[in-house]
Amino acid sequence: MASADSRTVIPRRSAFSRMVRAVTSPYYRYRHAKVLHSLRVGLAMLVSILATTGIDIPHGIWSSVTLLVVIGGLQHHGNIRKKAAERAAGTLLGASIGLTLIVLQNLTDSPPLTYVLMSIVAGICAWFAIGSSGYIGLLTAITMCIVAGHGDNQIDVGLWRTANVLIGIVIALAFSFALPLHATYSWRYGLAMNLRECARIYTRLLEGEMISEEEQVRRFLAINKRLVQLRSLMPSVAKEIEVPQSKLEEIQRLHRSVLSSLELLATGPLMQADATARAAYAEQCGVEVRAVRATLLAMARGLRFGRATHFGIPSASALAQRHGDAALKLPPEFQGPYWLGQRLAEQVDRLRERLLETEPNWNIERRARPLLKA
Repeated sequence: MASADSRTVIPRRSAFSRMVRAVTSPYYRYRHAKVLHSLRVGLAMLVSILATTGIDIPHGIWSSVTLLVVIGGLQHHGNIRKKAAERAAGTLLGASIGLTLIVLQNLTDSPPLTYVLMSIVAGICAWFAIGSSGYIGLLTAITMCIVAGHGDNQIDVGLWRTANVLIGIVIALAFSFALPLHATYSWRYGLAMNLRECARIYTRLLEGEMISEEEQVRRFLAINKRLVQLRSLMPSVAKEIEVPQSKLEEIQRLHRSVLSSLELLATGPLMQADATARAAYAEQCGVEVRAVRATLLAMARGLRFGRATHFGIPSASALAQRHGDAALKLPPEFQGPYWLGQRLAEQVDRLRERLLETEPNWNIERRARPLLKA
């Protein structure tokens, strides 16, 4: 009987532990980001309905609309906070203008004057909407229309709509702290995936195994797609880990240089040679190839687990320089690929150095714990 009970309890514990791991682990939250984001938005929407319509607050729909504007299309915690702050600024400014227009309409009873003033405000907001304060400018004009209508809303209607918009912002901010999806983790895991894929491609290119043109296009397209996604994350990452964006730009540039070198190798004379010649090249340069591969994989592991100890191996370029006489034994047509391999090793090492400089800031939750204890 006891054994039967144990057989039923163990799977439950295992399932529960997997669920806890999926919720608390940044990597699992990254893998299931869409599911968690959709659940968070759905629950936030339910709370906004209960907080307004459920207790009969007038015009409660604007709370839900605001919630979706602030949090609906934004997964990452840094983005949500930034958009919420901009939304609050635009809302307060637009609400003030809207309420002023309602008062002016009541005093003058002149709809044409109200229409002209609203048009002027909209034009001014459009001027700022295409600049650095674009989101604030756009939301100022939108909130003005929500609060004032065409100047024919009552003052109490404008006040209630302003209150509902602020309620939506508060709910969105509250749910942004529930299982936050930090841009830093998406950046780390995406970069780790790319470096791991670069290591696979480089090894296959220079150890005698052919890669078809179709497979090359497919692999490089996937890496380039992630590279573009990493760039879009950098402003949020810089804010989350308090690292100058220029350092992240340097990492991005070096990553692009590594990828460009691989693409040149994939289309160069080495790939046009027969199997015997390529095998001879691999025999001469195998040490350099393995060194670059080891460095790329070490960086990927470090990014995945957030620990610099995974970088504790000799640099790729140092190993390449120890075996620099390999170029003397290569035929002339392979001197170019060999030189390109040397430059690739240097780029990989510079990328390694830049990552080591920023590593202490990677683990956002671990850095936050001392602050919470204090």
